[in-house]
Amino acid sequence: MGQFLQFVFLGLSTGAVYAVLATSLVGVHAATGIINFAQGAFALWAVYVVATLRTDGTFVLPVGSIALGSTADPTPIALAVTLGVASAAMWAVLAHLIVFRPLRHAPVLAQVVASVGLMLFIQALVGLRFDTENLFATPILPENTVTVAGALINVSDLILAGIAIAVALGLWVYFTRTTTGIATRAASEDELAARLTGYAPDRLAGIIWTLTGAACGLIGVLASYTIGLNETSYTFYVIPALAAALVGRLSSFGVACAAGLALGSFQAVILWVDTKDWWPNWAQAGLGDAVPFVIVVVALFLLGGRIPARGALGAVKMPAVRIPRIRIVPVLLTLAIAVTALLATTGTWRFGVVTSIILSLIALSLVLLTGYLGQISLASMAFAGTAGFALSKLSDGLHIPFPVGVIMAAATATALGILVGVPALRIRGAQLAVVTLAAALAIQSFVFNNPSLTPAQGNLIADPSLFGVDLGVREGTDLVTLRFALLVLLIVAVCTLAVMRVMSGTTGRAMLAVRSNERAAASVGIDVAATKLLGFAVSAFLAGIGGCLIGYSRGQLSAGSFTVMIGLTLLAMTYVGGITSVSGAFAAGAVGPLGVGYVFLNQTLELGEYYDLIAAGVLLLMAVLNPVGITGAAAAALDHLRSRGARRPPADEPVTDAGKATAHV
Repeated sequence: MGQFLQFVFLGLSTGAVYAVLATSLVGVHAATGIINFAQGAFALWAVYVVATLRTDGTFVLPVGSIALGSTADPTPIALAVTLGVASAAMWAVLAHLIVFRPLRHAPVLAQVVASVGLMLFIQALVGLRFDTENLFATPILPENTVTVAGALINVSDLILAGIAIAVALGLWVYFTRTTTGIATRAASEDELAARLTGYAPDRLAGIIWTLTGAACGLIGVLASYTIGLNETSYTFYVIPALAAALVGRLSSFGVACAAGLALGSFQAVILWVDTKDWWPNWAQAGLGDAVPFVIVVVALFLLGGRIPARGALGAVKMPAVRIPRIRIVPVLLTLAIAVTALLATTGTWRFGVVTSIILSLIALSLVLLTGYLGQISLASMAFAGTAGFALSKLSDGLHIPFPVGVIMAAATATALGILVGVPALRIRGAQLAVVTLAAALAIQSFVFNNPSLTPAQGNLIADPSLFGVDLGVREGTDLVTLRFALLVLLIVAVCTLAVMRVMSGTTGRAMLAVRSNERAAASVGIDVAATKLLGFAVSAFLAGIGGCLIGYSRGQLSAGSFTVMIGLTLLAMTYVGGITSVSGAFAAGAVGPLGVGYVFLNQTLELGEYYDLIAAGVLLLMAVLNPVGITGAAAAALDHLRSRGARRPPADEPVTDAGKATAHV
C-alpha cells in the first residue's frame, strides 16, 4: 500500500500541470469560446527560458537575447522565474491580439488550425532558439520529503498540487465574484451588449489570456525539475488537460482541476502496475497516454449535450467548396507534369517528388473529410501509420503479396477510421478535433511506440512485385527506381480520380448537405450518421493507401515515420493549399514534410531546419488573412476576372452608374 500511495503522490506533479492547463482552457473558452491547443506551448517556452537563465544567464527572446548573467553567475531564481512567467503571458497576449481576436467570428476550422499552427510555431521556435539537447531544469521548490502511511512523498509535489488548486480557485472567484469576470462571460456570448454597457470585449478577453498564460508558465517552470525537459511532451500536455477540461464540461474550474490531478496520479499508478510480473507485455508502453483519449470520448458522449457551444447546433461554418470536375485535358496535363518530374529527377530530388505524390493522397483524405464533409480531423497520419505497420506484418510476416497486402492494410486503417469517427455522431467542430488529436496521440504511444508491436530495428516491408515484375523502390545506388515512382503515380492517380468522382456525385452532395446543416440534411432523407462514417472510412482508406506507399518507399517503418507532428504539419499545408479543393491537396503534397518543396528548401536554400517554423508561420498567416487557401484564392480571383469580362459592356456603349455598381458586386 505504501508503494501504491507513493506513486499516487508522484503523479501530482504532472497532474498539477494538467490541472492548471485544464482550468486555463476553461477560462479561455469561457472568455472567447475558443479551445486553445497551444496552451501547453506557452508553458514550454517559459520552461526553456528559465532553464537557460539558470544555466548561463541568457534571456532568450524570439529574436535576439539579453545577457543577465553567466555560466559562473547565472540569473537568480526569483528573477528567472519572473521572466519565464512573463514570457508565457506575453505569448498568450500576442496569441490573443494577432491570431485569435481577428478570428473570433471565423469558421471553427480556421480557429482550430490557427491554434494548432501556433502550437507548431512555438515548438519549432523553441527548437531553434534554445539548446534543447543540453539544457536541464534546476530545482526551485523544496527537495525535502515527508512520510504518509508508509509512503515517501516529495513536498514539492504537494506544493504543485496546492498551486493548481489555488489557480482554479482564483479563476472561479474572478469569473463568478468580480464584475469584470462576469462581464467577460457575458461579452463572450454577446459582444454588442457588453459594449453598450461600457465594457470592451477584447480587453476583457485579453485579461484572461494574460492570467492563464502566466499560470501555465508558472506551473510549467515549477514542475520542470520533477518531470524533466522535453519540448514535445510539454506541447502535448494539452491533450490530457483537454480531457480534464471536458470532464468539467468546459465550465467548471473545480472539476477540471480535480480531473487533472486525478489523471496525473492515475498515469503514475499505471507506471507502477507496469513493474508487476502479472501485467501483460503488450500493455507496458503507451497505455498511460491512451487514457486521455478514452476520457475525452467518454466525457463528450456523456456530457456533450451540456458542454457550452456557440452558434447553431449542427452548423459548421467552412470555406466555400469547389465541386471537382474530371476533365480529360487537365488530367492528362497534370499526369504529364508528374511523369516529366519523375523522369527529370534522380536521387533525393526524385524521392522528394515521390513523397509529394504520396502526401497529396493523404492530404486528399483531409480535403474529403474536413473540407467536404466538415469533420475536423487531426488523425490522418495515424491512419496512414496504422496501414503502414499492418502492411509490414502482412508482407514481411505473412508473405501476402502486392496488391492484396495493400488493400488489407488499408482496410485495417478504414476500420480504425470508423472507430475514431463514431464520436462524430454526437459531437462536432473543435470538440471533434480534440477527439481525433487524442486518438492520434494514443495510437502513436500505444501502437507505434510499443516495443512488442514495433521492434527497435523497425518494421521491414517486402518490396512489391506483380506478375514476376520487381517494383521495388531501390536498385543498386538508385534511391528511388523509376518503375516504383510510376507505380506510386498510377495508384495515386486512380485513387484521386475515384475520389473526385465520389465528390462530384450523389455521395458528395450528401456530404456537402451534412456539412452545411445536419438537421436540414436529415429532413430531406439523408442518413447523417451513415454519411459521416462513410466519410471517415473513405478518408482513412485513402490515408492508409498513402501509408502503405510511404512504407514501400522507406523499406521499413519506425514510429518516427508517422508522428503526430508530421500529421499536424500536413494538415497545416493542406489548409494553406486549400482544404476544400483537390488542387489544394496537390499543393499540400508539393510542400509537405520531406516533399519536393522541403528538398528545395533544404538542398538549394539550405534552410531545412526552418521548415517547421516556416510551415507554421504560413499557416497562421493563411488562417488569419486568407481562410480559403492559395488555390481557393486563385480560383476566386479567376472567377472574378471572368465575371468582370462577361459583364464588360461594348466599347460603343456608355457605362452607367448602375453598370459600375453591378460590375463590382
